[in-house]
Amino acid sequence: MKKPILLALSFLMTATVANAASDYEDMAPEEILEALIDKTGSTYLNQSPQNRQMMPDNPAYWLVDEGEELFHQARGPKNVSLDGCDFGKGPGVLEGAYVELPRYFADTGQVMDLEARLAHCMVTLQGFDKKDPSVKKRHGSKSDFMKLQTYIATQSNGMKWNPPLDHPLEKAMRDAGEIMFYRRSGPMDFSCKACHGSTGKRIRASVLPNINEPDEWTKAISWPAERAGQQNVRSTQHRLRGCLWQMRHPQIVGGSDASIALISYWTDAARGQPAILPDLKR
Repeated sequence: MKKPILLALSFLMTATVANAASDYEDMAPEEILEALIDKTGSTYLNQSPQNRQMMPDNPAYWLVDEGEELFHQARGPKNVSLDGCDFGKGPGVLEGAYVELPRYFADTGQVMDLEARLAHCMVTLQGFDKKDPSVKKRHGSKSDFMKLQTYIATQSNGMKWNPPLDHPLEKAMRDAGEIMFYRRSGPMDFSCKACHGSTGKRIRASVLPNINEPDEWTKAISWPAERAGQQNVRSTQHRLRGCLWQMRHPQIVGGSDASIALISYWTDAARGQPAILPDLKR
């Protein structure tokens, strides 16, 4: 009699865990954040109560709407939409695509993040020149590029980060990013670990996230996000550039292998945790 009971309990526990994981997909970003705070009590997640109050009215939602219109609009010299762009799950399929980036794309032979893949599609599918403002201007809420990124990324809100590591280049990029994360370099002899390797670190009043705590690291990598202090929505590449600038490193080239390697490692560190998209940060 005990075996059927144990099997039933095992099934119920598995179903409960599965439902808990999938429930995040039905939550608004602020609800996901509150659930993670209740679960962890993380000081990092719990800071900036004013920002948390503002999240339901996040200005990034304006970009989501504008980005959706741009995505489906016929544009560029070829006068086509981005519905034919494959972000990893098939042409035009956006749900769950962002949380599985960076990934290897056979048509380019490269591991690409969202920014690199979007630029590729705008050039190859729509016929934009790389120097066209629609492609070249990538930062700031008024740019087409940021609107498109925000729309695409938001279709993965609440889904678990799950970047693939099946292709050798995907694993190589992730491993290279790990080395870069822990390597001390630059004029101040800083590494990313110096700020994000343990709990309790601060920069002035700001509590810093610990990469070894996936429950809080997911918020750290949940970009695009409205930067309340900058009144602009920012991307992962923009945050990476800002981090390295604070470390007094030379400006990293957006879309370079180095930038995508770091993002690959960042994302892998949050594997299994729900994305908070769009987020609102200080």
